[in-house]
Amino acid sequence: MSTESTVSTETAASTAVEDATRATADAFLAATAARDTARLAELFADDVDWLLAENAAVPWIRPRSTGAECSTQAEDLARYTVAEDARASVDTYLVTGQEAVIMGHLSGTVRATGKSFGGPFALRLTVEDGRITRHHLYENSLSIAAACTP
Repeated sequence: MSTESTVSTETAASTAVEDATRATADAFLAATAARDTARLAELFADDVDWLLAENAAVPWIRPRSTGAECSTQAEDLARYTVAEDARASVDTYLVTGQEAVIMGHLSGTVRATGKSFGGPFALRLTVEDGRITRHHLYENSLSIAAACTP
């Protein structure tokens, strides 16, 4: 096999992995926006490396490690926030291999207090075999905690 055909085969394989990663990340974003827990459960792997800074003032932020636990975050958000006020915009969407990094801005209102929160976010997803194995979310936790505090 020539060097040129080896490079071409490797590039095609890399592109296929990135396409699969992007398709899963796109499906995750759509299911999250729709709060489709059943679809999220399909997208998360059985075991997930979940990172979201714990904060005792924020009831929907808690440790999660299984696909079933991760998929229920959408339900938790629906319970504790006002759906009509939820906003998220994506400014940057990068995919390389099995990794997707999505950055933007999110905002919402806490149902119990009526207070709003907002700020930038960065989300790192790792996709293996079409399922999310890593979900690391970095957000403005101070703003969210302040909105949860009466």
